Amino acid sequence: MAKQTLFIPNISCRHCIAAIKNELSKIEGVKKVEGDPPKKRIMVEWDLPATLEEIKITLKKINYPAE
Repeated sequence: MAKQTLFIPNISCRHCIAAIKNELSKIEGVKKVEGDPPKKRIMVEWDLPATLEEIKITLKKINYPAE
């Protein structure tokens, strides 16, 4: 299982985290998504076939690009 913490500057509240969690959970292989709005970070855990690149592409599509 892979795990990554990503900085997302557009996060401002728990609603943002919920939207991100909802979209990333649609990716086959994503196991866990947690967020910290004050630090503007999310932590994602996944297995194949999900990839970090696919996660970042999805974040960009929903206007929460990772830096």
